[in-house]
Amino acid sequence: MQSLPETTWVILAGGQARRMGGKDKGLVTLNNKPLIDYVHDRLTEQGAHVAVNANRNQETYAQYGQVFSDVFEGFPGPLGGIHAAMAQLDSEWFGFVPCDCPNLPHNLLEKMYQSISDDTEIVVAHDGESVQPVVTMYKRSVFERLENFLNNGDRKIVLLYNICKTELVDFSDEHDAFINLNTPAELEKFGALS
Repeated sequence: MQSLPETTWVILAGGQARRMGGKDKGLVTLNNKPLIDYVHDRLTEQGAHVAVNANRNQETYAQYGQVFSDVFEGFPGPLGGIHAAMAQLDSEWFGFVPCDCPNLPHNLLEKMYQSISDDTEIVVAHDGESVQPVVTMYKRSVFERLENFLNNGDRKIVLLYNICKTELVDFSDEHDAFINLNTPAELEKFGALS
């Protein structure tokens, strides 16, 4: 068994949540619990050291771990939070999950860690149909390329995979683990099912 890489797991809660009516998505409740509670619980039960990327309500988010905001202005999306973590936190690896994904796999960390080899730089979940670019791990060595990528105006995460050694992790047996709740209707439907 290889030793686990030193990793900070970051819950990305820094977006504008336009489809949720501008409400802070991580704090929207599902069955009377903020969405971030589900994500935080799922990470900590797997032994994760957690931090939170948030651009508002930072005092509220502080109960879940160290909070930091984006460095790039103008909400560059998930890559803004990924960049901010690497710019401001000290870790060999960084894991990322969205704040609106309450059903993450119970073995997420184990499977992600197992897919890392000596030259791996990015690890990303695949649900059997598509890549889940916000459920990912980045090695610190990617930072300079990521910063250049953002400075060039690029925002499409999958383009970054082409310039890094990227491994896909097969979660096809847990396709529904990556349901993310972007709208009040999705939230209501998922709440009724869970």
